[in-house]
Amino acid sequence: MNISLKQFFNTNNRLMKKYTKNVKEINALEASISELTDDELQNKTAEFREKLQNGATIDSMTNEAFAVVREASKRVLKMRHFDVQLLGGLVLADGNISEMPTGEGKTLVASLPSYLHALSGKGVHVITVNDYLAKRDFDQIGQIHRFLGLTVGLNLPMMTPLTKQHAYAADITYGVGTEFGFDYLRDNMVPDLSIKVQRPYHFAIIDEVDSVLIDEAKTPLIVAGKAMGRPELYKIAALLAKRFVKDVDYDFDPETKATSLTDTGIEKVEKAFSVDNLYDLEHQSLYHYVIQAVRAHVMFEKDVDYIVKDDKIHLVDMFTGRIMEGRTMSDGLHQAIEAKEGVTPTEENKAQAQITIQNYFRMYPTIAGMTGTAKTQEDEFRQVYGMEVIQIPTNRPKIRIDQQDLVYETKQQKYTAVVEEVKKRHQKGQPVLVGTTSILQSDEVAKYLRAEGLEFQLLNAKSVEQEVKLISEAGQLGQITVATNMAGRGTDIELGNGVADVGGLYVLGTEKHESRRIDNQLRGRSGRQGDPGESQFILSLEDDMYTRFARDEVEKFRKSLKTDADGMVQNKTVHEMTERTQRIVEGSHYSMREYNLKLDDVINEQRNVVYSLRDKILEKQNLLGILKQMTDETVRFEIEEACPDDLPEDQWQLKRLENRLNELMLSAVTIPLDTSKKKMIYKNATGAQDELNAFIDSFEDNEDVMQILPKVMLHFIDQIWVQHLESMTRLKEGIGLRHYQQEDPMRIYQREGLELFQLHFNQMRTSIAKEIVAFMKKIKTPQQEVQHGTV
Repeated sequence: MNISLKQFFNTNNRLMKKYTKNVKEINALEASISELTDDELQNKTAEFREKLQNGATIDSMTNEAFAVVREASKRVLKMRHFDVQLLGGLVLADGNISEMPTGEGKTLVASLPSYLHALSGKGVHVITVNDYLAKRDFDQIGQIHRFLGLTVGLNLPMMTPLTKQHAYAADITYGVGTEFGFDYLRDNMVPDLSIKVQRPYHFAIIDEVDSVLIDEAKTPLIVAGKAMGRPELYKIAALLAKRFVKDVDYDFDPETKATSLTDTGIEKVEKAFSVDNLYDLEHQSLYHYVIQAVRAHVMFEKDVDYIVKDDKIHLVDMFTGRIMEGRTMSDGLHQAIEAKEGVTPTEENKAQAQITIQNYFRMYPTIAGMTGTAKTQEDEFRQVYGMEVIQIPTNRPKIRIDQQDLVYETKQQKYTAVVEEVKKRHQKGQPVLVGTTSILQSDEVAKYLRAEGLEFQLLNAKSVEQEVKLISEAGQLGQITVATNMAGRGTDIELGNGVADVGGLYVLGTEKHESRRIDNQLRGRSGRQGDPGESQFILSLEDDMYTRFARDEVEKFRKSLKTDADGMVQNKTVHEMTERTQRIVEGSHYSMREYNLKLDDVINEQRNVVYSLRDKILEKQNLLGILKQMTDETVRFEIEEACPDDLPEDQWQLKRLENRLNELMLSAVTIPLDTSKKKMIYKNATGAQDELNAFIDSFEDNEDVMQILPKVMLHFIDQIWVQHLESMTRLKEGIGLRHYQQEDPMRIYQREGLELFQLHFNQMRTSIAKEIVAFMKKIKTPQQEVQHGTV
């Protein structure tokens, strides 16, 4: 639901009035709380918990709980929360987003609402953007909570299930968002309840919330199993893709990244592989290999989206510039990139479970977040997650100077200007942080700086181990640091001695990012806590953002282009064009995330059905009842498939139906071939069904059957679910081929996805019913053994 501007300001003003009143009350409690002994302060936790058990609400104890945490922090960390940090904590406690600039101490802010919501004993998850920050916050902020009697856990990749169980059982658990999501998926693949690590969700605080819920939301979380593809097909497809010509053999939209073959391209594929019709179902896999090869060719650039190292493809996070350790593309796309670069092929990742970041975090009853830059995305936060963005004032006034962009005609002129500006600042000892949008660009900047004999630190995905150390030193006198825009996010850059006297940290952006938020984060590296500082972007009309998203507009703009002797654009309208282009790109990315979420919403309903059934089986809830229901539904499925309403009775496959039913039943079912009424067919099957149900009930105390029953059920559920996920992926690829049908692709996906799920679910029930009944038939029940004189 959209909210008007007036309503929005009213909401923010109303909340800020309420929070300001809270802060006054917290401050009023400080004197009395500070007089408590350590034991008395620590006993406050038990006191709060007792009040909750007696019916008090979390809201009623917010102010006192915040005052207790502030006092504990003063004693343990020698850090006292500022009033603006209390404001930020109150916003989080209500499940909203605190927008606080870099250097305002967001880490300490999280200590307040995490303590408050942990009092219920239901667990609080504090989400960070990397393992280093999770460990840092666990060690540092965890001291406050441990002092107050809470347990604190750390959830990291590669931990054993037992270690993870302990981490999740803690009152407050730190970790990276993706790992929490992967644990959810893995928990829904376990063969036994004792291996599950998570408990029901309660409250999550997400640091750098825009990075986690927006930037990472493009890519679903996938737990994959290995399956060997066909390397020779990838090689041939890669050769084809290299020869293909854009707009002749394939269409590619740089804004949405949508890729499809043209009729000419399809003909070339059919000729190369000697097939008549690429759209035939039997050639669906072939189309998949080719389209993935084309995507690898046009969508992924070496040293921008991935690097090649040690005969392997390493993916790079475009927002952080870091290598995504252990992450690979699924569904053959990684192998297509390997074939493109000629590295040794690896096994394909076949999705066994998947979920989008959005749908994972929407399972929490309450989520809250912190970041320095959320305002530009507030509509998305409100619509997708139901969170308001509340801007928190700075503790000290911001005195950083943000200069207007300088735009040059060519990249060479831009980099020449960048080097001149770096030299000028360096001569007076001012530290310079040069921000780039990719590894490729940071290498390009480095080349220009080396040519001028300037010494600098190059910080990108190839030197990730030193990232935190180097970024923290970027504020020292005379230091020049070249980094991707997001490198070292979450690490403060403190000014060295004498730096304030030469103007503070100078941040120089060399290209606008596709998101204004990332540009603002780069600027925010400078001017923390009232420090002096300056930021400047130096751009060119040849930058990727212009060439990808505003090619036509730039060509039109060039007709009236005015430049000075150095190539700097003099037209004032260039700034409007930059901002307009960024807004268009942000809108395009939002549409893509929205589209992907709608696609996952279709699978989400199906996932909930399958996971719910899995849980019932793991909990051994009425297993024989589930089996009887499956046998009844199998009978109904077989009858409806053999005798569909849209076929004349004389075309019903009655003999096949009879054979299928007799595979399942104990006594033979006879269906007269002259039966023309479906209700008669159901009637003929009913007696055999009743007998089968009574037979199933007789195994209630049979340990052999009750032990094997859940294992067989889970085997078929998991097998069919993996098959279904692959079918849904192929369906998603295929709906793009049917754009000529005057129908919304999303409707096609929803309708055919539901049909596929019903088909696979029926196959699963049938497989389980037949497999288990066949096993039961081989085992005589105690009553049968007595009747046959064997006891």
